[in-house]
Amino acid sequence: MDFEHVGKIIDKYQEKRTGLISILHDIQDRYHFLPEEALRKVASRLRMDLNDIYGVATFYKSFSLIPKGKHSITLCLGTACHVRGGPKILREMKKQLSIEPGQTTADKQFSLNLVNCLGVCAIGPVMFVDGKFYGEMNPLKAKRIIEKINKNKRKNGVKS
Repeated sequence: MDFEHVGKIIDKYQEKRTGLISILHDIQDRYHFLPEEALRKVASRLRMDLNDIYGVATFYKSFSLIPKGKHSITLCLGTACHVRGGPKILREMKKQLSIEPGQTTADKQFSLNLVNCLGVCAIGPVMFVDGKFYGEMNPLKAKRIIEKINKNKRKNGVKS
């Protein structure tokens, strides 16, 4: 894995410790997780202890130390979404992606996550895919979202 961009990201924040969270977000946007080698480079350039960097990276839920997929799928299983069919949608997602919640597909295309609430209960059940809310979800709609992403991937010539 090429970490040339990590140096450019750190430069963007002028090697300031106050930019640590922004640096970590930019690294995660680039690599879809926080690789250990990138964190070592951040620690060295910011003259910080690696344990302090890990402390920040593990404190915030938005950061991941394991590779995530290009497409992030978050399914709400809070009370409102659960009683409206959330578990059926989860079964369909597991079937479509062949992964369990918290995992990433082997081709690094999809990550599946569960939450107890996305804060949009009125339109539940809800899936949050690549930054967009999909309300009044059901297993067929969920399946179609995956199919659409895969179709666009093939249409744009992206290999799995």
